[in-house]
Amino acid sequence: MTVIQKLKTSASPLISVEFFPPKSESAQNSFNKGAVELIGLRPDFVSVTCGAGGSAAGPTLEVSKQLSGLGYETVMPHCTCVGMSCDELAFSVDALVRQGFQNIMALRGDPPRGEKLFKPAVGGFRYAAELVAFLRERHPQLCIGVAGYPEKHPESCSRSDDIQNLKTKVESGADFITTQLFLHNHVYFEFVEECRAAGITVPIVPGLLPIISLEQINRMRTFCEFHVPAVLLRNLEAAKNDPIKMERIGLYWAIEQISELVEGGAPGIHLYLLNRAKTAFYPELFACLSRVRGN
Repeated sequence: MTVIQKLKTSASPLISVEFFPPKSESAQNSFNKGAVELIGLRPDFVSVTCGAGGSAAGPTLEVSKQLSGLGYETVMPHCTCVGMSCDELAFSVDALVRQGFQNIMALRGDPPRGEKLFKPAVGGFRYAAELVAFLRERHPQLCIGVAGYPEKHPESCSRSDDIQNLKTKVESGADFITTQLFLHNHVYFEFVEECRAAGITVPIVPGLLPIISLEQINRMRTFCEFHVPAVLLRNLEAAKNDPIKMERIGLYWAIEQISELVEGGAPGIHLYLLNRAKTAFYPELFACLSRVRGN
């Protein structure tokens, strides 16, 4: 079953998790252990980010195959425009389809570290909407997800322009949207309202990162723009010499976010766990996720 089929037919909100390919032997060992443990969470689907250079045919494919082999029912590899010509993208996507993957998360991708502007590869795409259209034409049966920025894409000149760009991705063939992380729930609800007003009708799944430290917040803000609630920042700063207390503060914040989002009608919760399986099994968070799916 595809992700969009699950979103349309599930009686309860979906729970999903993002994985990324490990970059070292020690990270691989940790990933292997975490991947086995996270089966216990019974996510409705999992996504796999792209490896170095943006290719979905290398590490992304291998990790996706590994997760499928472990028993994850629905695996959604990412596909980006980074460093890829149309021919290379075709090769990557065809390889995924041959392996039986029915779901693709289509993203433009980020500029190289240290650069502010994205530069398409020779013969490649500049925008995610172009990638979505390419995928939809080449493999019409695919379920295609795209990213949404509740607090505006850092390269967009205005919120309205950003919403219109997102609408273009949907009109090009996207089936659903997963948001980048946010820490104020009103940001998500306002984003959904603006999308609906603009004519975007596909499901919009909130993406959440359970915060574990101040350092993590600062690191993530170099990748995407999001506001940090003053009370959360104060509490984390007060606990900055106690890593365990900081982690508890962040996890309780995530629990409150999840509960309010589900009550407000969110179709699912997508967790950016950064390959940290133990985060999902924090007792209160695991109990919260179990309630979401009606267990």
